[in-house]
Amino acid sequence: MSVKKIAKKKPLKKAIKKPKKATAKAASLLFKNKRPASASVKKSKPVTRKAPPKKATKPLVKVVKEKKVLVNTEVKEQIEKAQAVKRIRKSSKKPVITLPPPPKIEISNHPKSRVKNILVSQPKPVENEKNPYLELARKHNIGLTFRQFIKVEGLTSQEFRAQRIDILEHGAVILTSKLAVDHYFRICNEMRVTVPESMKYFCINEQTAYYLQKYIQYRKRKIFFGHGTIIDLVDVIRKNKDEKFLLPASDANKEQIMDFLDEVKIAYTKGVFYKTVGADLSDMKTLADYDIIVFFTPVGIRSLKQNFPNFKQANTRIAAFGHATATMVKNLGFRLDIFAPNPQNPSMTGALDAYIKEANKR
Repeated sequence: MSVKKIAKKKPLKKAIKKPKKATAKAASLLFKNKRPASASVKKSKPVTRKAPPKKATKPLVKVVKEKKVLVNTEVKEQIEKAQAVKRIRKSSKKPVITLPPPPKIEISNHPKSRVKNILVSQPKPVENEKNPYLELARKHNIGLTFRQFIKVEGLTSQEFRAQRIDILEHGAVILTSKLAVDHYFRICNEMRVTVPESMKYFCINEQTAYYLQKYIQYRKRKIFFGHGTIIDLVDVIRKNKDEKFLLPASDANKEQIMDFLDEVKIAYTKGVFYKTVGADLSDMKTLADYDIIVFFTPVGIRSLKQNFPNFKQANTRIAAFGHATATMVKNLGFRLDIFAPNPQNPSMTGALDAYIKEANKR
């Protein structure tokens, strides 16, 4: 390379670029902090201003309002559900039903002589059927005879009309036995009354409820049942208190059920659909061969008086089931020796078992 070409080239100092001048903002910061301009320029960042938010349009306001309304309705629904749960819990508590106490039953202190034969005023059980009376006879090795003292007769449609009861005015039926079921539907057929599908059935126990399948389709009806007493149905009956109830019964009084319905303040009508009358016992010559005669209904005691007007009790013991039957024994001038149900023995067979154990000790 020649000396002339080297001289023509620009000096190196001019090739280096000078730093840019600091901005006004950087200068102010330098003045305050008293730092070199180069350091302040390197650390300073470009300022980016955000654009002001745009005003919300009308549709957005509507959406917000709808959300607030939805929240309010959800809160209201939760409050209503909580209140409903409280009501259900309060109603689920079984109310105390204060029915009048049954009359006191006095049992005689007649000497307990040995028991050899018992007459039960019920129809003879079917063969190969478990019966507590048959087991009792085997246990104590005593004689046992079954003979029904009563029979059930259904009212004719003309006799039922005399009561002036309109079946279709009632939206619910209380059924206490299979007999009540049979005679209720029999009267409806004879009077050409079509029982509506909306009819509600309140049965005293599960057996009576399933017996309804003989007349109606069980699955398509509103059927409720208890466990043997009308008090088991108190919650369901109170929920349907707006209905008018019909109570098909016999001519004998259903005092306990009627007292219960009066206590719960339910509108009901008692209708006599069948009646119990004394059976013909002319083929039986005497009752002296039996040590104990067992009765279950007041009509059975009246049948004893009608068929054997000259009967003298003497050493024959009378057993009665239920307060009404025991009261009828006393009213007709007989002596009551055995009574059930009692606190020790809720069944008649239990009461007989306890009596025979004590009488046959010797």
